[in-house]
Amino acid sequence: MRLCRLACVLALVLPGVALARDRLGVWNDWGAFRDAAVPRCYAIAMAIDQPRQKRDAQPYFTVANWPRRGIRGEIHARLSREAAAGKPVTITIGGQRFAAVVNGFDIWATDRRGDAAIIAALRSDGDMTITARGRDGRPVRDIYHLAGAASAMDAASLGCAAS
Repeated sequence: MRLCRLACVLALVLPGVALARDRLGVWNDWGAFRDAAVPRCYAIAMAIDQPRQKRDAQPYFTVANWPRRGIRGEIHARLSREAAAGKPVTITIGGQRFAAVVNGFDIWATDRRGDAAIIAALRSDGDMTITARGRDGRPVRDIYHLAGAASAMDAASLGCAAS
């Protein structure tokens, strides 16, 4: 079931290159994929379903490697609803809080050090919560289980090691 959900979100998230991706593995709610045409490798998870929460988009979280660009371990998330411009976005993992940069539905770490700190925290058990203020003024809260995240990130790193 999780693999099916993950495959469906990939088809929505990255249309047009679906055939170019190789599945490197799936661990709990996390999957790792390689797109040799780009090249890039990434770990990806979808936020858990939350009854009674309005969603305008399918929320997901990725940790990507782009060898030709010299980028290793870049985080990106798609929020379930568009965030208000200029309002803070916070990623919380095991009591640690990280600020993020937002542009509409998309968020990134504030810098490379932020990427590294978030990735280190993702290796813990538990959950990750991303919170923001929606453009409509209501809170946005997307939750991810972290079981399998470390394995998926490691597979994505190894998948692009030779690229």
